[in-house]
Amino acid sequence: MNALRRHRALSRIWASDPGFRGWFTTVNHNDVGRMFIVTSVFFFLVGGILAMLIRAQLATPRSAFVGPEIYNQIFTMHGTIMMFLFAIPLIEGVAIYLLPKLLGTRDLAYPRLTAFGYWCYVFGGSMLLFSLLVGIAPDSGWFLYPPLSSTLGQPGINSDFWLLGITFVEISAIAAAVEITVTVLRYRAPGMSLTRMPVLAWYLLVTVVMILTGFPPLILGSILLELERAFGMPFFQVEHGGDSLLWQHLFWLFGHPEVYIIFLPAAGVISTILPVMARTTLLGYGWVVAAAIALGVLSFGLWVHHMYVTGIPHMGVAFFSAASTLVAVPTAVQVFAWIGTLWKGQPQLRLPMLWILGFFVTFVIGGLTGVMVAIVPFDAQVHDTYFIVAHLHYVLVGGFVFPMMAALYYWLPHVTGRKRFFKLGEAAFWLIFLGFHVTFLALHWVGLLGMRRRIYTFDSGQGWELVNLISSIGGFVATIGFGLVLVDIIVNAVVATRGVRNPWGAGTLEWAMPTPPPAYTFASLPSVSERDPLLKEPRLGVGLAKGEGFLGDPSRGRRETLCVETASGRPAYLVTFPDNSALPFALSAVTGGIFLGMLLKAYWLIPLSILGIVALGVRWVWTTGADRDRGPMDVGRGVSLIPAEEAEDPPGWWGSVFLLLADATLFGSLLFGYAFLWTVAPNWPPPSYLAPDPVAAVLAAVGGLVAVAAFRLAARALEQGGSAIGWLILAALGAGAVGAAAISVMVARPDFTAHAYDATLWVIAGYVLLHAALAVLMALFLAARGWLGFLGPRRRGPVRVGQIWADYLLVVAAIGLGAAWLPGAFA
Repeated sequence: MNALRRHRALSRIWASDPGFRGWFTTVNHNDVGRMFIVTSVFFFLVGGILAMLIRAQLATPRSAFVGPEIYNQIFTMHGTIMMFLFAIPLIEGVAIYLLPKLLGTRDLAYPRLTAFGYWCYVFGGSMLLFSLLVGIAPDSGWFLYPPLSSTLGQPGINSDFWLLGITFVEISAIAAAVEITVTVLRYRAPGMSLTRMPVLAWYLLVTVVMILTGFPPLILGSILLELERAFGMPFFQVEHGGDSLLWQHLFWLFGHPEVYIIFLPAAGVISTILPVMARTTLLGYGWVVAAAIALGVLSFGLWVHHMYVTGIPHMGVAFFSAASTLVAVPTAVQVFAWIGTLWKGQPQLRLPMLWILGFFVTFVIGGLTGVMVAIVPFDAQVHDTYFIVAHLHYVLVGGFVFPMMAALYYWLPHVTGRKRFFKLGEAAFWLIFLGFHVTFLALHWVGLLGMRRRIYTFDSGQGWELVNLISSIGGFVATIGFGLVLVDIIVNAVVATRGVRNPWGAGTLEWAMPTPPPAYTFASLPSVSERDPLLKEPRLGVGLAKGEGFLGDPSRGRRETLCVETASGRPAYLVTFPDNSALPFALSAVTGGIFLGMLLKAYWLIPLSILGIVALGVRWVWTTGADRDRGPMDVGRGVSLIPAEEAEDPPGWWGSVFLLLADATLFGSLLFGYAFLWTVAPNWPPPSYLAPDPVAAVLAAVGGLVAVAAFRLAARALEQGGSAIGWLILAALGAGAVGAAAISVMVARPDFTAHAYDATLWVIAGYVLLHAALAVLMALFLAARGWLGFLGPRRRGPVRVGQIWADYLLVVAAIGLGAAWLPGAFA
């Protein structure tokens, strides 16, 4: 088969549905990645317009441009959009689009999950945008501190839009994080060991693991605050045993890692582009990877430095101050590695390099002011002033937007297959760079003069007038620059001419394919023996097009790629991806019914949506697997591999492991909240504790152990050629017993509005009940699949997936129900 016939055959297999319908059914990473990027850029434009409205209001004293109510909505939505609807989704979009190309594979681990995440993002963002357009947007700040955001301070539905919309968007982030984690660890070109991975893949791996462990506290906080607003559960009400500081802890448990979640992918972009612009390789690859991992770990020990003025004990303040300054060390390691790379190379001052140099200047200033505010006495003076606003923007714009602009111009020839014709990008850079620094250096100044943030106007005579006017002028100059970038992209996309395949002379695999990239990414998968394969073999792409790699024969007519061993990169098994499907769109729409039901107080919609989710979820997984053994299959180059459904660790097992990591983080955050209220909140202890229930405790213990043992016995029965149906039904009964024990806790404390203790017991028991229900559904689903012949001695991987969920149920039941009953036993 020649290259042209192979291209046509693969295009038929991998192409999205034609026309408008294809937008809603595509699961291809090229399409979904571009959709993520375009949508996040749209939200960036909206957030930028809101920023200009803020600067217009503050340009002069006593401005009548907008009133306080509208201003509060504008600045709340500006921060919300930039943090939740632009930065993280843009990272997801870039990762979804680039990772398979960088790693030498054909798609991400779970293509339908990618599309599901995108539609959750769109629906959640649309809720927030709708609230802004109709004048009922959230107005309590993008951090939504209670009691400003609770029913005490905001009785309308403004805060509900934030809580429900952001939680919906966070589902998207968790889905993308699971997807990317498994892809980096298992879906790589044969031979690409962990030490040969592109450095950007390492950065993205650290980032998504941080998302899995950093976003659940915010998701929990949003759920708790919405439960308080909707049902009166008093988690943040002091008179009923709650404490508003709990929200701040949960928010900043997410909020400070969020800064590094945004920065690390941008640093990965710098580490990828800078060596190419310097015509050399990255200096200190291992040190840079270690620094990225260290930043990811250290970032979770800094959250309290946002709360120095809330009355934290001095020992705690000292610890978090030290940790906050310690993060400068791994950051400095990366900066010195980049400087060393420039030193040993021959830098070329091309447009991506301009943005990188702008990043160096801006981010270093932001880092220095970060060290300043990590020092407790200084922070006590500038806290809640515009100095903090300036520091935040120097870190986020300098540390994220500038590198992303470098990425835009670096990978634009790959996306479009064209070269730039009109050189508007250089003019845009100088407008943005100078306008940004004028704006936010002035805000540092006015912050030191004492101007508080979150104020909608100010009086004259305080020395702030000229500084604010200068800042506003700089902001509008930078906005003109961003507009020029948009014009540059549109004009060059329309009139630019065809470019060469690898215009930069880069060594990574994304430049070994035709540009713009085809739907199938690689005609055949490469075998990798170097960290920069194209530097050693510049014509690698020609050989791949001729089918000289793996899976070069498309005769089976399926979307196929390889899964490799995690550390070594040796081929492990063959994966078949699903075709185009409307299931991700439908499932996200039905999931949105839960959020709409909460928002509109139409609670009857919630159980209907849950039933719809169950039905669509069963349909989703029913289309996977096989009803017969296929055995080893030829994948090219003389290698035969078993299909994924016959593997001991199928993709579903890996996805479940990392989803449970996020799940366990949420549960840990819930226990942290329980302990925090118990030890710190006023109006504790409650009037009475939950009395231990020996019958329910025995039911939970026996049921959990039975479920765990039954799943293991089911796997053993399959291995020996027997039937697993009976064991799986027994596992469902055991999980159901755990659920019954959780319900007994709720029945014993029926008034969840009486005290934060009762409300917390309801949430803990509800969490256990939810996982018991999931285990029951999994067991019954697997029993049905076994009855129809989809399980066998070589196809027992799905049972192993159910087994780890049963194990998790046993652990959370023991810890959660134990935390509910033990205090009553010692009261």
